[in-house]
Amino acid sequence: MSQVSGSELTAGALAEHVSPSLFATRRVLLVNDVQDVSESVGDVLVGYVNTPIDGIHVVLLHPGGVKGKKLLTALRKAGVHEVPAERLTRPDDQVSFVRAEVRRNGGRIDEAAARQLVESVGGDLRGLASAAGQLAVDAPDGQVTAQVVSMYFEGRAEVKGWVVADRAVEGKTGEAVEQLRWALETGTDPVLVTGSLATSLRSLARLAGAPRGMRDADVARDLGIPPWKVRVLRGQLRGWTPNGLARAIRAVADADLAVKGGGNDATLALTTALVAIGSARAA
Repeated sequence: MSQVSGSELTAGALAEHVSPSLFATRRVLLVNDVQDVSESVGDVLVGYVNTPIDGIHVVLLHPGGVKGKKLLTALRKAGVHEVPAERLTRPDDQVSFVRAEVRRNGGRIDEAAARQLVESVGGDLRGLASAAGQLAVDAPDGQVTAQVVSMYFEGRAEVKGWVVADRAVEGKTGEAVEQLRWALETGTDPVLVTGSLATSLRSLARLAGAPRGMRDADVARDLGIPPWKVRVLRGQLRGWTPNGLARAIRAVADADLAVKGGGNDATLALTTALVAIGSARAA
């Protein structure tokens, strides 16, 4: 298979790509961003659709929008086979996509691990599909856990403050400290870390005070978060007491003061806060 961007595709290169090969029975050309091809190349593409060659397949990717509309209209009239592919922008849809891809590759993954993979890799479906397929094959017995996702993907890019906060409120103090060090090494501002810790703990405290039996949608609206986040928070809330939450919030307030000029060592202040959060949850 060959790949080329629309802006770089020339009529000569296209002719070469769609010519039969002596060494392959099938050939595939993938043209990314077909809306960027020149008018002359577009005419050649339309001509090929009108007179295709057996065993040679041309795949044209268009991101949507109005750019390249004239070419798309001509390709449709020529009889091109069109496959609509809507963007999955909602986190829940991306998580469902990951779980389906892992199953398709013979593996198993729960919602928490799938969500962690989306957060680590991002929302690009090609990247998610590749990552899901890799993990399904490499994971022991095909079971893709949060630990497996962390082993392959966490720490490969800049760690955000919310990653540290999630590990901390879940009682995974060691992992939280490890993520904190990586976050600071990759340029994350210590103030952003304390902000994430404070936000997570405040959300847990507000969830703990919500009336029993309240629907997730209503809780989400009250907290100003998406409904899927309520399910995550409910899991994180297990093991916490009101007194423990109060102690943890005070520890983060102390760390916030330190990193904003009240102390000399932001790393020490944040590490101390993470240990205090772990102790508060354990208590």
